[in-house]
Amino acid sequence: MKFRHVEVDFESPKVMGILNVTPDSFSDGGKFNQVDSAIEQARRMLAAGATFIDVGGESTRPGAQAVSVDVELERVIPVIEALTKELDVIVSIDTNKAQVMREAVGAGASMINDVRALQNEGALDAAVWAAQTHNVPSCLMHMKGDPETMQKAPQYGHVVEEVISFFEQRIEACTHAGLAYEHIILDPGFGFGKTLDHNYQLLKYLQNFNQFDVPVLAGLSRKSMIGKLLGRDVEQRLAGSVATATIAALAGASIIRVHDVEETMDAVNIVNKLQNVE
Repeated sequence: MKFRHVEVDFESPKVMGILNVTPDSFSDGGKFNQVDSAIEQARRMLAAGATFIDVGGESTRPGAQAVSVDVELERVIPVIEALTKELDVIVSIDTNKAQVMREAVGAGASMINDVRALQNEGALDAAVWAAQTHNVPSCLMHMKGDPETMQKAPQYGHVVEEVISFFEQRIEACTHAGLAYEHIILDPGFGFGKTLDHNYQLLKYLQNFNQFDVPVLAGLSRKSMIGKLLGRDVEQRLAGSVATATIAALAGASIIRVHDVEETMDAVNIVNKLQNVE
């Protein structure tokens, strides 16, 4: 898949480093919300093996409240401009707002990562524009509800089948609007409107999403599905995060979105070796 002029080979999984330039993200909120600290963290993740840096200016943790377009732009645009100027890395913009998508792509972002799957007003048009004019793909994530309410007793008949059905509908809507199939990435949305069992059902059957023949992004890093199962606080979830990343890589995920790049790269390299041994 091409991200602007950079072609990425997904024969082996690639790692996406999380760079939250927010004061309230669940794991690293407030650590990297200044341009200098954000750039240094991006350098560390890139040196550790990250292919993508995912920049987010609005927390989507359970219970998080939305921020204005202006606030989000103030947080992300200077960081994206600095990253694309100083580092050789694919920058992803983690947003669901059309204006932020457009300005982030204008500032150099090469991927759109939308937890609302381009369903907000103007978002799909912005993604079509980004793809057609700059060759920028978009990731469609499944979320039941919104961050403020999504973890209040989410229910499914069969979570894997319902997420697959959601993707079928969104792909049809997006391609009908002019977003080419080759510009689509899918994310089943671990932790976004799912119970503990829902999350592990998605992980167990993650390979089912390969039927769409597009890259699949898996974001499990430090999430409550690890903490609740193991009884670990956020800062104690490294082993669980690496374990779930390994399972996702074995299941065929193309992009593993993580906080801990170096440790995840070790796991990915082992998976790559395993899959290439005759």
